[in-house]
Amino acid sequence: MPYTIHDELEDMESFGPNYGYTYEDEIEFANPGGNSALRAGNKEFPCPTCHRENMLTAADVQLGYQCDMCADAAEYGGGY
Repeated sequence: MPYTIHDELEDMESFGPNYGYTYEDEIEFANPGGNSALRAGNKEFPCPTCHRENMLTAADVQLGYQCDMCADAAEYGGGY
């Protein structure tokens, strides 16, 4: 499994709350403050669940994410 941003954050947290952290390390979310974990950027990849085109960024795909509609349906029940 490739090293991801989650691994990096866990490594940093093991050394204390601000170890090695700089403002440039801030993750840019598509909807800051919202309930989405999707990253900001060019959405050029399909969702692996519903197969809608242009739903995910390269970072989202690397992290194994699905689109917000599918994630909400899985978390709250219902279909997409």
